[in-house]
Amino acid sequence: MKRNIAIVWGGYSSEIVVSAKSMAGVYSFLDKGKYEIYKVKIVKEGWTVEIDGETYPVDKNDFTFLCPQQKEKVRFDFAFIIIHGSPGEDGHLQSYFDMLDIPYSTCGMMASALTMNKFVCNNFLKNFGITVANSLYLNKDSKYGINDIANKLGLPMFVKPNTGGSSFATTKVKSIDQIQKAIDDAFGETPDVIIESFIEGREVTCGCYKIKGKEVVFPLTEVVTSNDFFDYNAKYEGQVEEITPARIAKDMTDEIQRLTRKVYDLVGAKGIIRVDFIICGDIPYLLEVNTVPGMTQTSFIPQQVAAAGLNITEVLTEIIENEFNGN
Repeated sequence: MKRNIAIVWGGYSSEIVVSAKSMAGVYSFLDKGKYEIYKVKIVKEGWTVEIDGETYPVDKNDFTFLCPQQKEKVRFDFAFIIIHGSPGEDGHLQSYFDMLDIPYSTCGMMASALTMNKFVCNNFLKNFGITVANSLYLNKDSKYGINDIANKLGLPMFVKPNTGGSSFATTKVKSIDQIQKAIDDAFGETPDVIIESFIEGREVTCGCYKIKGKEVVFPLTEVVTSNDFFDYNAKYEGQVEEITPARIAKDMTDEIQRLTRKVYDLVGAKGIIRVDFIICGDIPYLLEVNTVPGMTQTSFIPQQVAAAGLNITEVLTEIIENEFNGN
């Protein structure tokens, strides 16, 4: 009998448009001969399952649904979470599924909450020898001076939503008169903001997953864009060159793969994660940890899986089945 797999997509942030693309990617990758696959959309207006163009409400009490063609509720055996941002990347859904004893594809609640908060995560990892950019944290109650920020971090600098993603409301600030607007834009996306010093270098990203008795670290991808930085248009509108494997020396590749494995263990990760770095001189600076990486046909992880000579369908099957094999 096939397991029922829910691809959980949507979310409460601007990243819903990216989640929709990742959902389509995951749906195309999953083994339909092995699993019954359902698309479950979670938005603030409600939770629904789409079948043949019709939508049916999800019962949040037990994460089941009923459609007229079926006599019994459909119960999900596994949730493949592909919500970028809240509530799928910040620990909320993970806690919900933990309480219902439904296994899922991503990191657990604590790791998800930690990695979603860029400032907290980077400073946590800094304690273990991971090199990160200098940064400042602001919330709605923070008192700050524009000149003080510029003096501490220098120009240019990056202003980002602290718990956002996909480069929404992220600004590369080049002059002091741009700082306030960048902060206001970031606050429009999330209730807190991270401001980071600019690191000049080559951007790379590395995926990794671990299951019982097996560890896989993928080849690196190098990110080259003519845009000011790897912004939304570069990520999703094709204004970028993504080179897998990255054109960097073997010793630097080995070091970044080692750091990726270390980060995986330090944050207590599960499933596939992706860790982004920028190489300045001979030092790799960690940018951020992604516990729900993009999964479109052309996203980094599918690229890296292919470059490693692996099959994405088999990789995702391994991750799902690992949850049922006493991991």
